[in-house]
Amino acid sequence: MKPFLLCYITDGPQLRSASLAAVIRETLSAGVDMVQIREKALATRALVDLVEQALRMNAVASGIGLGAEARCSQSEAGASAVVVVNDRLDVALAAGAAGVHLGTKSMPVDVVRRIAPRPFLVGASCHSLDEALAAETGGADYIVLGPVFETPSKLAYGPPLGLEKLRDVTSQTKIPVVALGGITVQRVRPCLEAGASGIAGIRIFQDCESVQERVQELRAQGQSRS
Repeated sequence: MKPFLLCYITDGPQLRSASLAAVIRETLSAGVDMVQIREKALATRALVDLVEQALRMNAVASGIGLGAEARCSQSEAGASAVVVVNDRLDVALAAGAAGVHLGTKSMPVDVVRRIAPRPFLVGASCHSLDEALAAETGGADYIVLGPVFETPSKLAYGPPLGLEKLRDVTSQTKIPVVALGGITVQRVRPCLEAGASGIAGIRIFQDCESVQERVQELRAQGQSRS
């Protein structure tokens, strides 16, 4: 069975002790498929530096050799994960990231797709079937749908969508749909059974004693599908 996608969304201010760079390194080494750099409070230069650092760490985790000053383009063969940047297309392109993840207030998907053709990835956050269909039509490569379950960080979007709405979206779109919002280890399997191609989250990766063990727990949920 094809492994499902695991996406770590960064949130530096939520970290209690470890540095953000250390957590990114750990998630990449543990085998996540995507890291979305979502640090809205960082100034542009600091954000570029963080993305470039994440790319170098991804290269090391993937066994790609780099010189001291070299950057890892995500189009290089061998990278086990991809690093995308939330909202900031300019930063993603300048740093050589794999793509950009767009929110509801970001540039439209179709505009970004014209600026940055494939293989550059364009993801979109969606909160309804209509938004998902519009993102797919605009040329998005994947959708992050949420909040599927109740979560404090998504209260502004109203009640959680639930598994049935997740199923509606996955059944009516052709691109991967990644479930977000209130995801726990126990909720992974129901999301996959509803058609999700993977799960995304912040706390599920940041609020655990061992990211390596957490990733193994999550992968086990996918393997246990009937």
